[in-house]
This record gives sequence, C-alpha cells and structure tokens, in this order.
Amino acid sequence: MSTASAEAWALHRPQPRDVGLLSLAVVGVSLSAPLTAMVAAPMLALAFWRNAAGAAVLVPVLLTRERATLSGLRVRDLRSSVVAGLFLAAHFAAWLPSLSMTTVAASVALVTTTPIWTALAARVSGVRLPASVWWGLLLAFAGVVLIVGVDVTVSLEALAGDALALLGAICAGGYVLAGARARRRLATSAYAVVCYSVCAVVIAVAALLVDAPLSGFQARDWWLIAGITVAAQLFGHTLLNLVLSSVGPTVVSLAVLLEVPGALLFALVLLGQVPPLLALPGVALVVAGVALVVRASRPTTLVEPGT
Repeated sequence: MSTASAEAWALHRPQPRDVGLLSLAVVGVSLSAPLTAMVAAPMLALAFWRNAAGAAVLVPVLLTRERATLSGLRVRDLRSSVVAGLFLAAHFAAWLPSLSMTTVAASVALVTTTPIWTALAARVSGVRLPASVWWGLLLAFAGVVLIVGVDVTVSLEALAGDALALLGAICAGGYVLAGARARRRLATSAYAVVCYSVCAVVIAVAALLVDAPLSGFQARDWWLIAGITVAAQLFGHTLLNLVLSSVGPTVVSLAVLLEVPGALLFALVLLGQVPPLLALPGVALVVAGVALVVRASRPTTLVEPGT
C-alpha cells in the first residue's frame, strides 16, 4: 500500500463537531430498519420513493455547485454509476423484505457484513489480506452461523430472512465497489443522481412486473417513507459524507457499525421487538468481526451503510 493510501485510511481524532455529526448520522441510519419494519406499503414502493427522492434532492446541487464537473463527460464515464444503481436496486429488493421475516437486529447485523464481501472480492482479485482480516472474517462468520442457527429453531421464514439479508449485503458490496470506481471520474452528486435514478427506474419496472403499487397508500405509510428518507438519506448518508474529509473513512466505516446496536434499541422501543437472547452473541461477533476487517484491511472503498 502506498503512503498516500495508508494516510487516507489513518485514524483521525474526531473534533466535537465531528462527534456530533457522526452521532446524528448513526441515529439516522439506526432508525431506518425499525421504521421500515413499520411500513405496510410494498417494500418496492419504499425503495422507489426513497431513491427517487434522493436523486431529486441532489439534482439542484449538481446543476449549481458542481455543474462544472459535467463538462467533458462521456457516456462511458457513467457506466460504473449505472452498475452501482443496478446493485443498489438488488440490495434493496433483497434486504427490505428480510425485515418482515426475521428480527431487525439479525437483519441489520447480517446486512452490515458488506466489508466482508468486499474484502473477499479483493482477495479473489489478487490482493493479499493481512492476518487480522482473516481473524475478522472468522469472527463474523461465527456470528453469522450463530444467528442462523438460532433462527433455524425459530422458523423457516426467519431463516429465509437471514438469507435475504446476507444477499443484500453481497449486493451492497457490488454497489460500494462500483460506486468507488464511478467516483474516480464523477463528482459525488453526479454519481449519486445517476445511481439513485437507475435504482429507482429498475425498482419501478420490477414493481410493474409483480403488480406492486407505487402509490395509493395510507397517510401513515407516506409519513414513514418520508421519515426513512430524511433519517437514512439526508441525516445518515449526507452527514457521513460531510465528516469523511475530516475524520477519514476508517472512522466513518467503524461508526456505521454502531447502527447495529442502535437499530436494536429503536426496534425495542418502536416495535417492542426483543431478539432471541442466544442471537445477541452472534450479533456481537458479527460487529466485532466486521470492525476488525475494516480496521485491518484499510480498503480503498468507503463502507457505506446499507440501510
């Protein structure tokens, strides 16, 4: 690893302002899963409106503050953004239904294993991983096995929910890797507008194919969809990207893992949902393993929240 790359992934002590912004971001992403579990509307509708709104909010930013970055762009420069949008659509299509099939704690813990899959992808591509990464992979795998083992005794539906959450994590890995490639050529707003728009279009087509409505919901569902968009997209992703330059991606990626206990607490308060006690050690092992992978591997991609 080059000196510049290592410095980019170095740990930086957050200032009080950064701690405050990171705290708000973690609260935002932690609310995403419990609020999603409360939505009665089809999950495809939630994913569509969340991404469509995210793209719409960023268009003015792209056309004003970052308009100069559009000059000289070619169609091929957008390919990675389109691929990222396809992976993001697959991520939401897999992960969101899992929240109604297994516990919020299990679903969020399993979907945060994204760094595991990006690390394995790096190894397959020929990158040598430090020994600490393999220990982290082992810890996370043990946690996954424990969670799945508990859900086997709960119901087949819970087990299927676990599988969908893991599939969502794998798709999120593809989204993160494609997004990192896209942002080498595009401003963040340009990348996000293309990615979110592609995701929304794909989900709209999928909703049409399976006859899932995108409108006509109760007012409660519209408020929940708006709340999820504000919490996860505006407070979550936006604030994480805001502090990225000052604290570094390692701190941001580690902070994202606080979403797991945060989502567990919000699920307890909002849903009265208590995960099986035997699953909690598995959740802890997954978080510890992923944290070790993030800290030891120093990947070249920011580990974004998948919720």
